[in-house]
Amino acid sequence: QVQLVESGGGLVQAGGSLRLSCAASGRIFSSTVMGWFRQAPGKEREFVGRINWSGASTYYADSVKGRFTISRDNAKNTVYLQMNNLKPEDTAVYYCATSTLVSLPVRVYEYNYWGQGTQVTVSS
Repeated sequence: QVQLVESGGGLVQAGGSLRLSCAASGRIFSSTVMGWFRQAPGKEREFVGRINWSGASTYYADSVKGRFTISRDNAKNTVYLQMNNLKPEDTAVYYCATSTLVSLPVRVYEYNYWGQGTQVTVSS
C-alpha cells in the first residue's frame, strides 16, 4: 500500500513561484514513477509531468514545459514540483500520483495511487 500526501500549495501572484512536495509512504516509492496532475474547477484532471524512479528522466505537458520542474529525493521518499513564472491559468488542485501499472504513464487511469491534493491559486 502507498500513501501520498501533498503540501506546499497556497496563494501566489502571477509571475511568482511555489514548490509542492509529495511525501510517500511504502516500500515501492523508490522504484516507481511519480506523476503530478492538476484539476481546475469544472475541468478534467490533466497531466502536468512525471519523473522516473531514479530521477534521471522527466516528461512535461506542453503547458508547463520550461516553467515547472519535477525532482525527487528517494532517501526522503519525497517528490517535488517546482513551479516558476506562475500564471492565473495554473490555478488548480494539484495531485501527485504513482503507478505500478505501466512504466511511462500519462493518463489518469494509468495511475493507481493518488494523494488528496493541494490547492494552488495564482492571482493576476
